Amino acid sequence: MHTHTRRSLLGASIAAVGSGALTSCSGSGSRPGAERRPESGTSAGAGPGPHSASGSPSGLEPHSAGRTDGHDGGGFVPKGPEGYVNPSDPEVVAAEEARGKGPVRRFRLTATETTLDLGGRTVRSWAYGDSLPGKEVRVSTGDILEMTLANHLPEATTLHSHGIRLRCDMDGVPGLTQHSIRPGADFTYRFAVAHPGTYWLHSHSGMQLDRGLYAPLIVEDPKEPLSYDKEWVVVLDDWVDGVDGSTPDGVLTQLSKGRRAPMDMGEDDLHTGSGHGGSSGTDRPGGGKATGPSRILHGVRSSILKSDGGHVDYPYYLANGRLSRAPSVFRARPGDRIRIRLINAGGDTPFRVALGGHRMTVTHTDGYPVEHTRTDALILGMGERYDVLVTVKDGVFPLVALAEGKKGRALAVLRTSGGKLPGPSVRPRELDGRLVPARRMVPDESVAFHDRAPDRELRFRMTGTMEKFNWSFDHRPYDIEQRFPIEEGERVRVTLVNATDMWHPMHLHGHTFALAGIDSAGARKDTALVLPHRKLVIDFNADNPGLWMLHCHNQYHAESGMMTILGYRK
Repeated sequence: MHTHTRRSLLGASIAAVGSGALTSCSGSGSRPGAERRPESGTSAGAGPGPHSASGSPSGLEPHSAGRTDGHDGGGFVPKGPEGYVNPSDPEVVAAEEARGKGPVRRFRLTATETTLDLGGRTVRSWAYGDSLPGKEVRVSTGDILEMTLANHLPEATTLHSHGIRLRCDMDGVPGLTQHSIRPGADFTYRFAVAHPGTYWLHSHSGMQLDRGLYAPLIVEDPKEPLSYDKEWVVVLDDWVDGVDGSTPDGVLTQLSKGRRAPMDMGEDDLHTGSGHGGSSGTDRPGGGKATGPSRILHGVRSSILKSDGGHVDYPYYLANGRLSRAPSVFRARPGDRIRIRLINAGGDTPFRVALGGHRMTVTHTDGYPVEHTRTDALILGMGERYDVLVTVKDGVFPLVALAEGKKGRALAVLRTSGGKLPGPSVRPRELDGRLVPARRMVPDESVAFHDRAPDRELRFRMTGTMEKFNWSFDHRPYDIEQRFPIEEGERVRVTLVNATDMWHPMHLHGHTFALAGIDSAGARKDTALVLPHRKLVIDFNADNPGLWMLHCHNQYHAESGMMTILGYRK
């Protein structure tokens, strides 16, 4: 059994303590006459909540989901064709009802401009509170998670719970599943959490993710089958914002050579200056202007990814918000069994991760269990997560995240005894050892898809070039009015053909998929790498009605147009 006798978390805090990113929630922004909410981190019954006129377990009636953002309480209907399940339609509510009831866990996050200390280097950026990453949100399977996001930024924003199979109107996609949250407004996200795992929170508005707007989201299993003594949450990131005048929007302008054009988005987002393709806030100094030095990566290549490591030459790479010259330190005792939850929150960087002096046993991919697999190193594309177990030795050991195909690395340190910290350029031999890709991992029987022919097959061709920076599907950039139809109850097979010279981490909202195909064992994931001139075949069950994004999790690719929408037919 799961023992947590000496749990310690690096760079994170147990659910809803402290201030800043997560502060007490006492009903701010709720409707007039709403009941007073308990303090943050407390539990309450899961009956109708402060926004509810129905008995749904989420406390949200159709067409009223969490509307505390200054808009009316009517249902949000995005632009697009009729005949599809909209984000708050009865089908969505029914799926949420089926996830069951549980105690409500309440948190408050504040998106704000702040000064961040990266470990001897301070930068001005945007974050959830005053910490990087934002303070951890931790709940249990069966809980109702309620998060109120207060927007103290100069532009609109949203919050996406990456990897969670949640109700559609809580998915946080501006112009598609909700109105953007305007500056000075709040929005309450509330949904049932049905599956344990390692997830994370981040903005889904424009280039905001490549600032500091992200935090870990951990869902514990009350019946946890793993046995371990401590837990270490490690969030990896690439960093450019606030360094010598650079901003992510400015870097995107450099990459697109000024050709960047707003993509089609909801009318609400056009008015608020947010949403994909129009979120840079160019009235803010350096917003979308190509300020600062050139950040375009040149002349570095990854043999593992068969292409360049990315497009952006970041000045810094971070582990739990710290530079490698001033790493965070996780303390344990020799012989402790540690669960490490690895999250790649980067905008453009894959990381090759290894723990010096140790082999890792992979237990989960993107929150779902796999047959335990021993490896020296792992590759994490943006948005991917892996859980590993290690039994720690006596000494001081570097956890190194090499920026694959780039120059640089992130570093954190595991300490079980005295000794010097490793230097910032340390390279443990495990980085060049055995590396097991996700396609070689076997799902645990409890989450494996049983043989079933697909009811529907979709095929997307990934297109674009570095020269034109015109990333898209089938040469058509993101269009909020486009839908690719699916129907509830289907087994859907999606074939992603990479016709580009670049690799892409592909992410599907609201579902997990099984890796399919000749060379795949069927591990369950929500984000997976597609190498250049290769294809990825995924299967998923259409069991979560709504409108769901399929997109590249390279933030620069997504913002340039490599996104589309799968829509459930009525």
